[in-house]
Amino acid sequence: MNKAKENLDELAVKHFGQEWTRFDQDLPQSELKHLAKKYFKIFPWEILPPDSVGFDMGCGSGRWASYVSTKVKKLICIDPSEEALEVAKKNLKNTKNCFFSLGSANLNDLKDNSMDFGYSLGVLHHIPNTLSALESCSKKLKTGAPFLVYLYYRFDNRGFMFKLTWRISNVMRLIISHLPFAIKRVITDLLAILIYFPMARLAFFLERLGFKSKFLPLSFYKNLPLYTMRTDSLDRFGTPLEKRFTKKEIKDMMEKVDLLNI
Repeated sequence: MNKAKENLDELAVKHFGQEWTRFDQDLPQSELKHLAKKYFKIFPWEILPPDSVGFDMGCGSGRWASYVSTKVKKLICIDPSEEALEVAKKNLKNTKNCFFSLGSANLNDLKDNSMDFGYSLGVLHHIPNTLSALESCSKKLKTGAPFLVYLYYRFDNRGFMFKLTWRISNVMRLIISHLPFAIKRVITDLLAILIYFPMARLAFFLERLGFKSKFLPLSFYKNLPLYTMRTDSLDRFGTPLEKRFTKKEIKDMMEKVDLLNI
């Protein structure tokens, strides 16, 4: 597959292949289930047919697929990185209803109007044309089929200090993401240990004391292990292409590609 022609960023594909090889997410099922539930808490499992067939667009290490596969008949795991697919195959080797395909949102083997559900978590903001990729995913769904998408937001509901913190971190990303992977890995590990972990534990203790911690950056990680923080630090600072959208922009894109009841 010619990655350069299929709405893909070559460097981003290479980075995520390296990332999932480094952090293969071979975690206890209890931890994976806990994390997956956070992402899928709004997903309408109850409307899926008993013989449901769907897709995981940008499956990476297969961490979401390990959860979803227990709830559906067949799951097609698609990723443009051969390295990532190999990790997913290893992690899901005992899962009989997962099938693997090298492809992208814009070029894959799925037929239009054929899928009972689909999802793409943390993927479509790492490609050149997010709207085009979203449209391609939408076309694969049957009428009324649910689609779950997770995109980075542009902090439109956050205050000045939060946005300033992100701007500083983004300058760091622009530098770190172009370093050799071995150096990137060390730096992002240090960021996870020195920044993610202390902020997450601060949020944890504030919650225990009865205070709200949502205003704190990285409070999402308050109950998550350091491994997840290291993974996400590499994900956040290591990728050369990152796009962010306001709530309105996300809603407008979804409506343009005929996704309803958003």
